[in-house]
Amino acid sequence: MTEAGFLPFARPDIDAATIAAVSDVLASGWITTGPQVQAFEARLSELFGGRPVRAFANGTATMEVALRLAGIGAGDEVITTPVTWVATANVIVSVGARPVFVEVDPRTRNLDLAAVEAAITPRTRALMPVYLAGLPVDMDRLYAIARRRGLRVIEDAAQAIDSRWRAARIGSFGDLVSFSFQANKNITCAEGGCLVMNTPAEAERAERLRLQGVVRTGLDGMDVEVPGGKSNLSDVHAAIGLGQLQRLKQITQRRAELAQQYFDAVAAADLPSLGIELPAPTDAGGATTNWHMFQVLLPTDRLAGGRAAVMQALRDAGIGTGVHYPAVHLFTYYRQLGWRDGTLPQAERIGRSILTLPLFPAMRSSDVERVCQTLAATCKRLLT
Repeated sequence: MTEAGFLPFARPDIDAATIAAVSDVLASGWITTGPQVQAFEARLSELFGGRPVRAFANGTATMEVALRLAGIGAGDEVITTPVTWVATANVIVSVGARPVFVEVDPRTRNLDLAAVEAAITPRTRALMPVYLAGLPVDMDRLYAIARRRGLRVIEDAAQAIDSRWRAARIGSFGDLVSFSFQANKNITCAEGGCLVMNTPAEAERAERLRLQGVVRTGLDGMDVEVPGGKSNLSDVHAAIGLGQLQRLKQITQRRAELAQQYFDAVAAADLPSLGIELPAPTDAGGATTNWHMFQVLLPTDRLAGGRAAVMQALRDAGIGTGVHYPAVHLFTYYRQLGWRDGTLPQAERIGRSILTLPLFPAMRSSDVERVCQTLAATCKRLLT
């Protein structure tokens, strides 16, 4: 990457050894679910303290299967956040349940757990927190609520691989924990995900649900006791994941270094004086993020042309950005379920003003400085 080159907001880093491993899989003649997937699952289980893990074709299927394992269905409610990728809500709908969106904490941009507890009704069956940009919620409080109210917890930890709560890795404890390995995640399989579970019985059922519910016995026996889908991971994707896992510690460390450089560059560019809000460095309660994203909140209402004008100016300067995420409850489908503007003001403000800045291991200090200087100059020009 040159200084004048385009800087995307994310870019996967696949090393030569991983590329060679993928080539070996392609040459082997076995490219669907097989030995590489088994090895990937075993390595993931080690990472999560020996808990059962199954790999999937994507991190959406993992959440839907988790809901089915928890027995969530028609007439049930699942409490979640509106500041997330829409898949979080869509999978709840897909099993016949109703997503109940609650307000978020303006500092962490994650679920406000006081609002979660207030939203519990007799129909509530599960809580689905999302760890935005890799920052966990207060896990002690989350699970205390769940135990007290007899609820399952399905953690949408899509962005939180190698994040921690009181030094314990997310996924090494808890209930059902879903991770994504999509192309923009800290480690990737190109597309993929995994589900961490509690018992071998849950893992066996998840394995069936990811491939049409099929149960095989002997050489020719086949049965289906429960209908499943088609979301098994291939050995090609697993080979990428295995290579990425070997570098997880290095990746996490580098992202933390870049995040600190962002905080330093932000101070030098005096972004807070322009009304730009920064992410929480860490949650005071004990959460450690993996810095999946570095996101700021823009003073959108005071910017000529709003967020889009800032994004276009940065793009013209060779800097890519993203929006993660608009408030889900204001999408047309969810408005049809009764959600309205003004229902969740903090989430709506964040959805209107959040901006994801470039952050990936191959970035340099000069890239971070360029982003912050360009963002500062752009906002000064557009402020009204």
